Amino acid sequence: MKASFALFKSIAGILLFLAMLFSCDETSTEQKKARSIEPDAVGHRINLYYTDSGKVRVNLKSPSMLDYGNLSFPFRKFPAGVTVDFFENDSTKNTVEADSAIIYDKNNLVELRNNVKIITKDSTVLRTDKLFWDRSIEWLYTEDAYTLELNNGTVNQGIGFDANQNFTNFNSRSNTGTQVIDEQ
Repeated sequence: MKASFALFKSIAGILLFLAMLFSCDETSTEQKKARSIEPDAVGHRINLYYTDSGKVRVNLKSPSMLDYGNLSFPFRKFPAGVTVDFFENDSTKNTVEADSAIIYDKNNLVELRNNVKIITKDSTVLRTDKLFWDRSIEWLYTEDAYTLELNNGTVNQGIGFDANQNFTNFNSRSNTGTQVIDEQ
């Protein structure tokens, strides 16, 4: 009787161990949720206008937007591209285009990626593959290669720059280019 009870305990222990072994999942529910972050909202064919005092100041267009606003570090993603027109008081505009963009709400940072192109009201064109815009201090910067074409024919190519958003203060890390100088 003692032997059969010991055998029963051994078998029960092995079965309990096997049940625990095969019921274990290597990832917890919280880990699964962290890996599969889903947006809170999804928008399609976005055409957003921002107005101030009855005037259109900004027009943002994008095929899609993913809003991750309930995260501890909220952001909005535009994975299929974005075009943003900024209108001045005299109705001229500056245009920003990119294949994708992310707006980080907490730190007022906008990240533009792939085929980034800015066209200013005076026809200055900036091209790069990654650009950051700090909205709080109105400053642009990148560490990537860029090309800047001014309306007078000047072409500046380099790697890395920072500038104010009006391009009146432009600091290049390294550059080469053709400068057009008007003789008077």
